[in-house]
Amino acid sequence: MSQTIESVAILGGGFMGAGIAESASIAGVPVIIRELPEFIDAARARLEKSLGGAVKRGRLDGGQRDAALANITFTSDMKDVVGYDLVIEAVLENPDLKLSIMKSLDQIVSPDTILASNTSSIPIAQLGGVVSNPERVVGLHFFSPVPVMKLVEIVRALDTSDETVAAATQFAQRLGKHAIETKDRSGFIVNFLLTPYLMAAVRMFEEGFASREDIDAAMKLGAGHPMGPLTLCDFIGLDVLNAVCLSLYEEFKRPEYAPPPLMKRMIAAGRLGRKSGKGFYDYA
Repeated sequence: MSQTIESVAILGGGFMGAGIAESASIAGVPVIIRELPEFIDAARARLEKSLGGAVKRGRLDGGQRDAALANITFTSDMKDVVGYDLVIEAVLENPDLKLSIMKSLDQIVSPDTILASNTSSIPIAQLGGVVSNPERVVGLHFFSPVPVMKLVEIVRALDTSDETVAAATQFAQRLGKHAIETKDRSGFIVNFLLTPYLMAAVRMFEEGFASREDIDAAMKLGAGHPMGPLTLCDFIGLDVLNAVCLSLYEEFKRPEYAPPPLMKRMIAAGRLGRKSGKGFYDYA
């Protein structure tokens, strides 16, 4: 198995996929993004906007931005990911979709290609179970927004080899990230600890115990958090949080992981947070 990752293919050009691609391209790693034809233009625009913002904020100069963009290729053909050292799936948090993608990859890429998932809650062993040699399957859980957030969780499943973990760790470090290793358990480290806290805040608001502003101010000013829990829920996206909650609840059957009724109603009403313009707060 290859010990170093010199190129990466990313499946999905959404917020997370584009963010991973941006970080890799800035680090000088050639990237290909595979996206559905109808979403390729949006993925390209998302990257260009983010890199342009990095120039405005002084994180990059114009030359670095242009070099990063030159490192990125777009395709709608899954077969174009063949030949890349690492393939990261960053599609919707849907187990059936992710399993289908892993099965497809197993049929087209070489046996020593490392296959990674950016899932925040789905067991890596489940994804590796549909691959002929699961020792090359690993979790690479980035955090949003990827170009800014420094953490990557390296998730070792039962069959993940030491070589795969080492290569994934080295790749994360090349992107300027701090890599931490976790066993393959729903939620990994961050979401296992974070989710009950966020759901407690939603329940507190749901019960009328305190206003949304006071709940958020309490944790910002009393606990030193950069943003309050309800603002963070909106930032993550209530649909994404709901998927994480359901995965954690399915695995542990603990009530603190169950999504509160209010959150379910908000999702049904299309109030997903920042990305929809309205969540616990109004972003219109």
